[in-house]
Amino acid sequence: MADSPPTQPEASSDSRPRQPMKGDLTQGPILKTLVAFSVPMLIGNLLQTLNGTINSIWVGRLLGESALAATANANIMMFLMFAAVFGFSMASSVRIGHAFGARDLDGAKAAFGAGLAVALWLASVAGFAGWLGAARLLRLLATPAESRVEALAYLSVIFLTMPLSALTIALSSALRAVGDVKGPFRALLATVVLDVLFNPLLIRGLGPIPALGIAGSAMATALANLVGMGLLLLTINQPDCALRLGGQHHVWLRPAHEQLRYIITKGVPMGAQMLLISTAGIIFIGLVNREGLAAAAAFGASLQLWNYLQMPALAISAAVSAMVAQNIGARQFARVGQITLTGIAVSLVTTGVGAGLIVLFDRPLLSLFLKADGPTMAVARHIQLICTWPYMLTGVVMILTGTMRAYGAVMRPLLVMFASMYVVRLGFYFAALPWLKGDAVWWSTPFSSTIGVALMVLAYVTMPPPQELAPARG
Repeated sequence: MADSPPTQPEASSDSRPRQPMKGDLTQGPILKTLVAFSVPMLIGNLLQTLNGTINSIWVGRLLGESALAATANANIMMFLMFAAVFGFSMASSVRIGHAFGARDLDGAKAAFGAGLAVALWLASVAGFAGWLGAARLLRLLATPAESRVEALAYLSVIFLTMPLSALTIALSSALRAVGDVKGPFRALLATVVLDVLFNPLLIRGLGPIPALGIAGSAMATALANLVGMGLLLLTINQPDCALRLGGQHHVWLRPAHEQLRYIITKGVPMGAQMLLISTAGIIFIGLVNREGLAAAAAFGASLQLWNYLQMPALAISAAVSAMVAQNIGARQFARVGQITLTGIAVSLVTTGVGAGLIVLFDRPLLSLFLKADGPTMAVARHIQLICTWPYMLTGVVMILTGTMRAYGAVMRPLLVMFASMYVVRLGFYFAALPWLKGDAVWWSTPFSSTIGVALMVLAYVTMPPPQELAPARG
């Protein structure tokens, strides 16, 4: 692959010296900048995963299995709702990055205000509609009757506080687009700590605080998000923040047609990517469940390890997207390809080391979830040998997707994901089932990952040069 996608452009179309600016990702050593930007996001991903685990422990221990099942059913619905918010926030952050890289601070603020408005409108409508239709949605999901009342109580709070969560997502994405990764990390750290502390307090009650049961868990998350959002607003209101909205900038919360059109047309496919990944995972679990209890339990234990394995690539992909967006806006086109290749290299190394450690120490790691001498352990170790190393290829796909997202090219990754996760994976499974038997479901992962990375590389190298996709200045 060439050093810059997909042709070899000049270093920059603008030879004027660029003055240093806080959050500037268009200058300095690429590897150092990429690592410094990725590490806080990686730690944040770990904290969020641990937070979910700890909250599940609180709910399960304090309220029982039916309440735990209720939160699981509710979280499926919440992911579907937030996929659109994530998509629009990512589209807005790309627009912000382009403008910030071009030193067009008014343009960055306009894109930021538009992104906030869209996220708030969407979350308010979705939250109110979800609150009204939560009971019907739970019936459609075939939620067990013994969990339905608790799931409804949990969902009612979550839906009503959805605008708060959406604004938190939008603010964090916008700050990262202007090179600020520390502000979102501090807010996330405070949110996680408070969520963990508030959960048992509001579930069981203490002194004048009433026991709210399962609704208390949702309320704990809402209150923690409120504090996190407050910290994000404080960060944005600092005098040196490029996104500070004050005075006449309040009008940007009513987005112009051009800003609104970009965010919607780019945000819908970005949100669809998340939905595609989620539904493909649900289908894959269905295939695994057909192989029996041992396969399902082994896959569940393996998935716990794989969730951590893919976190470095997720963080690196987000960092690459932010860096590429700024460099496109700055017309630093030669750096775009260098950033992408550096991101791929770092992802391959970190994911490769993680995969090697998981395979090497699979027995003690899987023993955290499974009996060391049980039959499920043998199945899980077999799965690890087949399905762990493809996460290296998945990491490459994430990096290329992050780069194309920063271009504003969103349909190519969506089509590649659909082809690899549905057409290739399911096609291989049903074709190989007669001769591979139960192993067909496991071998579909490396096969679809290999085809998927090949298709994504092809989509990347055949794109127009970034200078043709970059937004016009002025």
